[in-house]
Amino acid sequence: MHIIEAIILGLVQGLTEFLPVSSSAHIRIVGEFLPSQADPGATFTAITQIGTELAVVVYFLPKIGRIISRWAQSLAGRVPRNDPDARMGWIVILGSIPIGVLGFVLQDVIRNTFRNLWLVAVVLIVFGILLGVVDRVASRRKEMDEVSYPQGLTIGIAQALALIPGVSRSGATTTAARWLGFSRTAASEFAFLLAVPAVFGSGLFELRDGLQTGDPGPYGWAGVIVATIIAGVVGWLVIAYLMRYLKTGSFLPFVVYRIVLGVAVMILLAAGVLTPYGGA
Repeated sequence: MHIIEAIILGLVQGLTEFLPVSSSAHIRIVGEFLPSQADPGATFTAITQIGTELAVVVYFLPKIGRIISRWAQSLAGRVPRNDPDARMGWIVILGSIPIGVLGFVLQDVIRNTFRNLWLVAVVLIVFGILLGVVDRVASRRKEMDEVSYPQGLTIGIAQALALIPGVSRSGATTTAARWLGFSRTAASEFAFLLAVPAVFGSGLFELRDGLQTGDPGPYGWAGVIVATIIAGVVGWLVIAYLMRYLKTGSFLPFVVYRIVLGVAVMILLAAGVLTPYGGA
């Protein structure tokens, strides 16, 4: 039964990681309605996100490979530091610092306090509304190669808010990028690239911790591995869909979905169907 639950959670992770609806919130909520009624935990969530970030690497491999190559060459002085790809490498590094620092400092809070379903429901609604407002009023002139260092740091600070389940890493970074005047496709693409070091870092840290303690979460190592593989495959398909959709579509459907889900969780909590820290 645990393997079946892990498969379901892998599907949920892959479907929601790149949409601005918060994959960690969905993993947290869906886990409550599975037969074991177990919170999959921060370790399970972080490790399975490695699968979805591998999907990013595969989908954007030429771009990521070019950025890494030019950035490395800039260190040796073979290309100028202001080369667009080399500069993007430095911006991604800069933008990854806030979530790396806060993720390390707030480990215990992330594992416990932040997983309160009341908090998850509230931030689903609040950040959903914020995304909708910003997407509605923001200009859409800038493209990804126009990101500056201060803008990269600002978007990185927004990404750090995603340590709270319900905020959504892609949602927070996209909202910040749209507020700074970037197009929907540019905002999403930069969000994908910015997430790679943060998610790999978090996932590998949790993987090391799980190996040291022998506790990968309620689904065991087999469940973690299966969920990670499924999340990666499904995640690649979602990236391909989202990049096509954003050429003409808006974030409004995701905003509505976030608000409906947040309200539904609040109703279930108030009715006693769910409890803040577990047990459906």
